[in-house]
Amino acid sequence: MSEAPALDPGSFRDPKGRVFSRNGEIFRAVGPLGLEGYTRARDSGLLTELEARGWLVPSREIDGGSARAAGLDGRIVLQHPRLPFIAYPYEWPFPALKDAALLQLDLILACLDRGFSLTDASAYNIQFNGHRPQFIDVLSIQPYVEGEPWFGYRQFCEQFLNPLLLTALRGIPYHAWYRGSLEGIPAIDLAPVLRLRDRLSLRLLSHVVLQARLQRQSFADPSRAGASARKVRLTQGGYKAIVMQLRDWIADLQPAGSSKTAWVDYARSNTYSGAEYAEKRTAIAAFCAKVRPRMLWDIGCNSGDFAAAALQSGAGFCVGFDADHGALEQAYARAKSGALAFVPLYQDMANPSPSQGWNERERPGVGGRKGADALLALAIIHHLAIGRNVPLPDVVRWLVSLAPQGVIEFVPKSDPTVQIMLALRQDVFDSYNEQAFVEALQGEASVVASRTSSATGRTLFTYERA
Repeated sequence: MSEAPALDPGSFRDPKGRVFSRNGEIFRAVGPLGLEGYTRARDSGLLTELEARGWLVPSREIDGGSARAAGLDGRIVLQHPRLPFIAYPYEWPFPALKDAALLQLDLILACLDRGFSLTDASAYNIQFNGHRPQFIDVLSIQPYVEGEPWFGYRQFCEQFLNPLLLTALRGIPYHAWYRGSLEGIPAIDLAPVLRLRDRLSLRLLSHVVLQARLQRQSFADPSRAGASARKVRLTQGGYKAIVMQLRDWIADLQPAGSSKTAWVDYARSNTYSGAEYAEKRTAIAAFCAKVRPRMLWDIGCNSGDFAAAALQSGAGFCVGFDADHGALEQAYARAKSGALAFVPLYQDMANPSPSQGWNERERPGVGGRKGADALLALAIIHHLAIGRNVPLPDVVRWLVSLAPQGVIEFVPKSDPTVQIMLALRQDVFDSYNEQAFVEALQGEASVVASRTSSATGRTLFTYERA
């Protein structure tokens, strides 16, 4: 039975159109305000060119009668391919946010060359289709008007530049700050974090310090600030110069300090021997070859070694989650170099992204974006049950709820990693043992198989939920 169209809860902000889903397919109804701009961009060939480059999500106009019969309003209705997973900029590792920023700037330059521009610069208009960022808001592409300012400049700085600078200059991860402030990091908040030598940079003076001063002035006298903004005129050459300057700057940004973090070398220097690690990788490959999941979630993906093995063995797409920034940078580099259908994301699994934004529905949390066919949860149980004091049955129940089948690794107290975790704290985890784990797992699913994965007693458990 055909379902009624469901309006995307994050689509309300766009006055030019609305995004709907129906029977698992994605549609965009072009409204009156977006009609002229869309048709001009379409007829110019710009949209086809951007799609061919892989920068813009493909669009296909569907028959108007069919659209109305499906309950979709709009003179023109577009159908887009459904992306495997929606992630948000506060979940992207540093190099992913950087690549998304560069794509946004490249799009602006390409549009200006064809007589168009972007009406905004929202980071939420970009999604990762595997390792590659894609722009998804076709209606943001509108005809360029000579002399108009870059309307998305402040938004670009707050949602791309400033978070990157926070990490590149001060070594502070932007994720928690960005998640708590969905519109990004304003210059007025970033400026006080800068050191004196940072403020001497002409780029920082122009794009952060001066912008912070202007924001403070606008708060003090909004009418005067508004009048000044309306007088701003920017030639196309000046527009391009700003964009190109930002592109050159951002292309050179790197996280401050070393990316040597707690778990970044885990894949090479863990408590496994080389043979044990290879055997574990073989076990994961065999599981994925048998199950062939369309969507696999890898909880605690680290540098993406097992995700790569899963994809090579039959998994269609993998979303990885980890809280170690250095490991995520390696995982993202692995996804890019191997052109993998793999998206590694920052996530503290004891405090995952919640549903937030308008009406707590605009940006669904991790629980609202479920859809995995299979799960890998390797070397994660002890971090939640011992590292974060989450009761073991609750950890198991939550993991099994994420996917109907999967592989969960139990790490016993005798393992050196757990011993390190317990070295500086009281061991109050009497119920943390393999028997309790198995009982908790059997309460949620069937245990299909178990396999010892190391000499220290780590064991891989394959489960299937009824």
